[in-house]
Amino acid sequence: MDHGGHGTTMDLPPFTLSRGLEFGGDTFFLVGCLLALALYGWGVLRLRRRGDAWPVGRVVAFTTGVLTIAVVMCTKLNEYGMVMFSVHMVQHMVISMLSPILILLGAPVTLTLRALPAAGRGRRGPRELLVALLHSRYMRVITHPAFTIPMFIASLYGLYFTPLFDTLMETRAGHIAMMAHFLAVGLVFFWPIMGVDPGPHRPGYVMRMLELFAGMPFHAFFGISLMMASEPMVSAYEHPPASLGIDALSDQNAAGGIAWAFSEIPSVVVLLALVYQWYRSEQRQARRTDRVADRDGDRELEAYNAYLASLQARSR
Repeated sequence: MDHGGHGTTMDLPPFTLSRGLEFGGDTFFLVGCLLALALYGWGVLRLRRRGDAWPVGRVVAFTTGVLTIAVVMCTKLNEYGMVMFSVHMVQHMVISMLSPILILLGAPVTLTLRALPAAGRGRRGPRELLVALLHSRYMRVITHPAFTIPMFIASLYGLYFTPLFDTLMETRAGHIAMMAHFLAVGLVFFWPIMGVDPGPHRPGYVMRMLELFAGMPFHAFFGISLMMASEPMVSAYEHPPASLGIDALSDQNAAGGIAWAFSEIPSVVVLLALVYQWYRSEQRQARRTDRVADRDGDRELEAYNAYLASLQARSR
């Protein structure tokens, strides 16, 4: 297999969608995707057997998120991602900015907490260990904006514009490790912003929007720099296989366009999700206020009316 001039040969036919969707990609991600779907399905069935509901929309979101990972990592797309920068960038953007959003909308942590049984007083089972992890100092650090935003930015510039990228691209294992890193960074970045699962950091909605847009300009600039470059910037893709019939610089410019587009599209999706969550939160708060007013017989209103009546009596 030729990884863009690493000393072996590869004779891939020109890329087509039909060939790209033949299964035969990476086993690591395939096993992970199947395990994630199985565990999520087990959690949903466990809730329903005891009479608890779980939103269908969350099931659809999580399943779609896992399937997007399977499509880009467990099919022939992964083969082409080793020799075409543009295909690699599709993998990167999907697995770091689309899949995490969909997975987080599926609320897997909340489902796990509800599905796992309590260990009992004085005992620590899987559920108690998960709760302890969610409240740990480690989670407070990796979900804090001071960590998530620089990590999100460094994952672009620290990999693509340093020799580390070429080193990882020399082997399939290095490529897989890179993609696993992108997935983890995406989950950690988007979790405090729009995830519905409990976490140590849950700022207000305005602050979440600021966190979202803090990293996007750097992402857009990364894509533009690839689009405007006059020569290949990544050695791993300087010499694509001749059978593909592509030019390295044109393929890099296409990769930059993909990166730039993905800095805009997920931002809109997350922003819409935040606005919807904000609206739902305000509705819940209004209902809680109404219930409190019903329980105390509108005491605050009565007290205020009594205060106004006393003022009026004094003025006479």
